[in-house]
Amino acid sequence: MVSKVLQGRFGDARGSARVDTSLYHVSPQDLSPYLLLLLLLPSLLCTSEVTPEPCELDDKDYLCSCNFSDPEPDWSSGFQCMVAYKVEIRAGGRNLEKFLKHADTSPRQYSDVVKGLRVRELTVGAARVPARLLFALLRALGHSRLRELTLEDLEITGTLPPALEAAGPALSTLRLRNVSWAAGGAWLAELQQWLRPNLKELGIVQAQPLAFSCEQLRSFPSLATLDLSDNPGLGEGGLAATLCGHKFPALQDLRLRNAGMETLSVVCETLVAAVVQPHHLDLSQNALRASAHLGAPGCVWPSTLKSLNFSFAGLEQVPKGLPAKLRVLDLSCNRLSRAPRPDELPEVEKLILDGNPFMDPESPKPYGDSMNSSVARTCVYWLLATGLSGSLVLFLGNWNFV
Repeated sequence: MVSKVLQGRFGDARGSARVDTSLYHVSPQDLSPYLLLLLLLPSLLCTSEVTPEPCELDDKDYLCSCNFSDPEPDWSSGFQCMVAYKVEIRAGGRNLEKFLKHADTSPRQYSDVVKGLRVRELTVGAARVPARLLFALLRALGHSRLRELTLEDLEITGTLPPALEAAGPALSTLRLRNVSWAAGGAWLAELQQWLRPNLKELGIVQAQPLAFSCEQLRSFPSLATLDLSDNPGLGEGGLAATLCGHKFPALQDLRLRNAGMETLSVVCETLVAAVVQPHHLDLSQNALRASAHLGAPGCVWPSTLKSLNFSFAGLEQVPKGLPAKLRVLDLSCNRLSRAPRPDELPEVEKLILDGNPFMDPESPKPYGDSMNSSVARTCVYWLLATGLSGSLVLFLGNWNFV
């Protein structure tokens, strides 16, 4: 139904990008704030009959993907994305500063249009974006039904405007990958002003920078998942500066995969100091040092902790000082040469040991000398299934796969 309404107002979503502005009594230029929603489009351009359209909409009107990488992209192709549930838009690395003139348009001029959109998941990437333009986009999205927003491969330039109220979208999930901010450590606090307080999942991967200005940051009262993975420069010191005491009271799932963690005792102490009490802690793909085996004397892990993931951590033995009781302990794809003894383990309901050398008696060395080892193949398959990260280099180097 929504698709037909939008097609009636804006023309056939698969055909011409012609806009019937008579229904709104506005000119094409007045619709430019809405175009901010579709990568801040500046105006309507004629569709080329020679070059392929940069946007593709699938047959079910579910996914619309755009790649505006041509030197002179046809921005009007983005109009077919208006009927899609999931929209992915990448700007080919170009600078969007020339669109700043549209950033201050009143949302009242396009709010009815944005309210009618189906989009629930939006990805915007590969661009150099002035901060004021980004927040004009968030203000436009405040009238939408968007629930998941992903920003990736972006450089945010300039200063961030203050928000009088949380006028942005009611997101449940916000993911940022390889996003740099001219605002330095204040960026999350300034972004938070434009978010409503019901955010449940926040992912900050390959951040530049990651450390937050804790004194400026407000609490995230509903945030259940915080993903700081693939930030190898974070380390335990950066983790302490990032968790900001009492800012994540509802946190249940903390993901620190490939985040430069080395010593379990320091990780434990950091969680306690920040009053963070996760149910699930992912420390996979971190090169845990031998000192981590000494445990965490004087540190009591949060009583809420039920699951620990130490996969791909280079462990040669079970770390000491673990919580007394766990539901899940994942020690897969490490360097354990023998099965752990009961006195080395906490009380655990599910113990995962797949991918360790002792599981493959035909391999005298960890993972053997070639990819023929069934243990090695299992671990590589898991890496491919879960997504490769920077720690793959460490993983390959440790076990002589090449």
